Amino acid sequence: MDDVRHILPFMIPIIAILMGLGISMLAIWLEYKKKTRLFELHHKERLLAIERGMDVPPLPPEFFMRLRGSELDAKASSLRRGLQLLMVGLALGVALLINFGPDAAVWALLPIALGLAYLIFFKIGGAALLEADSSKTEHH
Repeated sequence: MDDVRHILPFMIPIIAILMGLGISMLAIWLEYKKKTRLFELHHKERLLAIERGMDVPPLPPEFFMRLRGSELDAKASSLRRGLQLLMVGLALGVALLINFGPDAAVWALLPIALGLAYLIFFKIGGAALLEADSSKTEHH
């Protein structure tokens, strides 16, 4: 039992890292299998329609957008990421300033800069895309 007690503190981070990587790899694999299965089913449906002599319309672009996650979601998530990084940077800066002084608080500028970059990206690219999407949904 004493041998295990000495190994346990080293095993916890190793297990945590392996579990994190394993869960991430599993999520990627499951998403891949879902996409390939959906494409296979759609392909079979199109082949059956062609065999029966039916007209097969071209695939709508929304079919592919939905599968990879829409570009709108990617742009809109930059707002969320920007705000999160900005708040983390501000909190880190205050904590470092209080505990270690201004020399250490300078390191909080890194997450603040990343957060501002995401917010600028959202302002430039994301806001225009959100407006285009809202005007598109109003016409339908």
